[in-house]
Amino acid sequence: MNPDLKDILSNLNPEIDQETLLLYLQGKLSAQQQHEVEKQLIDDEFQSDALEGLEKFSDKKKLEALIHQLNYDLKKKSAQKNARKKQELKLDSWLIVTVVIILFLIILSFFIIHRYLQQ
Repeated sequence: MNPDLKDILSNLNPEIDQETLLLYLQGKLSAQQQHEVEKQLIDDEFQSDALEGLEKFSDKKKLEALIHQLNYDLKKKSAQKNARKKQELKLDSWLIVTVVIILFLIILSFFIIHRYLQQ
C-alpha cells in the first residue's frame, strides 16, 4: 500500500505537502503563501472543514506531534488489518486443501468399492 495514503494531512490535497499545511496552521507562512493554500483547499467542502477543524486546535506547537501520532496509529491499525486478512487467507487455503483431499479419498473409495463389487 502506498505510504502517502496513510498520512492524515497528505490526503487533504495532493498538491500541498504536509509540511506546508503544518506551517500554514502554525501561521508561519507569508500572506501570499497562506492565500495559495486557502485557494487550493476552498473548492472542496470536506477539505475546508478539515482545515477549519485543525485551525481551531488550541496548541499549535503540539499539532505536529498530534499529526505524527495520528499517522502512527493509522499505520499500526492498517498493519493489524492486513495481518488479519493474511490469516484469513491462510485459513481459506487450508480449507481448500482439506476439501480436495476428502474429495480425492471419496472418489478413490468409490472406485475400490466398485471393483470389489464387480469381483
